[in-house]
Amino acid sequence: MSSNAAHSVVEPSNTSKSVASILVVLYALITMIPLFWIVITGFKSPPDSISYPPKIVFEPTLEGYCNLFTTRSRQTREYVAALGPPEGICEEITRKRQMVIVGKSNYWPRFQNSLIIAFGSTILAVFLGTLTAYGFSRFKVPLADDLLFFILSTRMMPPIAVAVPIYLMYRKLGLSDTALGMILLYTAVNVSLAVWLLKGFMDEIPREYEEAAMIDGYTRLQSFWKVVLPQATTGIAATAIFCLIFAWNEYAFAVLLTSGSAQTAPPFIPTIIGEGGLDWPAVAAGTTIFVVPILVFTILLRKQLLRGITFGAVRK
Repeated sequence: MSSNAAHSVVEPSNTSKSVASILVVLYALITMIPLFWIVITGFKSPPDSISYPPKIVFEPTLEGYCNLFTTRSRQTREYVAALGPPEGICEEITRKRQMVIVGKSNYWPRFQNSLIIAFGSTILAVFLGTLTAYGFSRFKVPLADDLLFFILSTRMMPPIAVAVPIYLMYRKLGLSDTALGMILLYTAVNVSLAVWLLKGFMDEIPREYEEAAMIDGYTRLQSFWKVVLPQATTGIAATAIFCLIFAWNEYAFAVLLTSGSAQTAPPFIPTIIGEGGLDWPAVAAGTTIFVVPILVFTILLRKQLLRGITFGAVRK
């Protein structure tokens, strides 16, 4: 007797699953190598960080982090010996190099600027993008397709093409080297992406939900706030992550338009100078700390991000 077993043409075989799993793991390991190398370099001494061949096994030290958050000055052996006992591990490490700590570095203020500018522009871009996407999705806007293409075209333009005009405009308006100027600029760049992403999510939300809410006595604004927004949470979270990544990592405009009080971390980190050149452990330490907020933000919203990316992929 022969029996026919049902077989799904969609369900992958065990071999395909194994091969796919191996490829995913390999890809994850390869992409994590640079991040791993940056993290361990932050715990190396300056000689170990530039040794050849590169050292995998080394004696860890906090010198890179101490150099990142402090400014130092070289002194004579007699001057260092005449000082009192070191207060803290950073002073102890610094004195071994015949140097003394003279103050704090500018890394923390630059890091705070990145937090304010990136999260401020992300919130503003997502807010404006949500309202605009809802308008395009629910109302008959004249020349809607042309307007959407125009909005998207602003994202296609390379930053260097508008760098000089923006610099001259900001200098005239007094927005150069200000957090407000950078927030407005990053918002203008991100709002096009937010509109296009969120419009797709808005289109997937049935209009009948709003109509039922308005029949029950809700206004248009109340139905938007209590019906549409809760269902668009996954799309808003995914959009916020993409907008934040751009604003957090942006370098070209930050170099051109900021140099002092509003400077962010990306243009500041490469300027960390040590003895005889770049202090690579301090640079790696600053990069490691700089990665943490965006990593934590993405991990916290990972479920919404995955759900938002696949939203609407399968239709019933």
